[in-house]
Amino acid sequence: MASTQEIDAFLASVERRAFKHAVFAVQDHHSALDIVQNAMLKLVERYGDKPAEELPLLFQRILQNAIHDHFRRAKVRDFWVRLVSPIRDKDEDAGETLESLSAASISERAPSPEEELSGAQSIEAIEKALSELPARQREAFLLRYWEELDVAETAQLMGCSEGSVKTHCFRAVNALAAILKGKGLHL
Repeated sequence: MASTQEIDAFLASVERRAFKHAVFAVQDHHSALDIVQNAMLKLVERYGDKPAEELPLLFQRILQNAIHDHFRRAKVRDFWVRLVSPIRDKDEDAGETLESLSAASISERAPSPEEELSGAQSIEAIEKALSELPARQREAFLLRYWEELDVAETAQLMGCSEGSVKTHCFRAVNALAAILKGKGLHL
C-alpha cells in the first residue's frame, strides 16, 4: 500500500505533464485542468490502497478514461446545444505553451532574442501540428514520447494491440514531420 507521502510525491511529479497531455488532447485549458484534477482525485479515492509501483499506469489509465469521457459528454452536449440554439459561443483559450512549462535551459549563456523567438515559434508550430493529428495518433504519440511509456504499457492504456500502437506512432511521427516540413521547420 502506498503511503500518503508516496501518493503526494507521485501526483506532484506528474501534474504538469498530465496537464499538458490533457491540453493537447482536449484543446481547452480549463477543461484540461478539470480532467487532471478529477483524475488525481479518483486515483486517491479509489486506488490509494495500491502499491506505489502501480500508481503510474493506474493514473495514466484514469487520465485517458477522463479524456474519453470529456469527448463523450461534449458530443452529447453539442447535440443538445445545436438542437436548442443555432448559435454557439466558442471560447478559444490558447492556454500555456510547451515552452512555459519546460525546464530552465542548462546552457551557460543566455539565448539571444532571435534564438528565443525562433524557439518559441518552433514550439508553437509543434503544438499546432500535434493538435492537427487524429485523436488516436495524438494519444499514442503523447503516451509513447511525452509520457515515455513503452509499447506494452501504451497498448494497455489505449486498449489496443502493441502493433496498433506502433502503427499510430509511426503515422503520427510521419504526419508531424510532414506538417512541420510544410511550415519550413526541420528538427
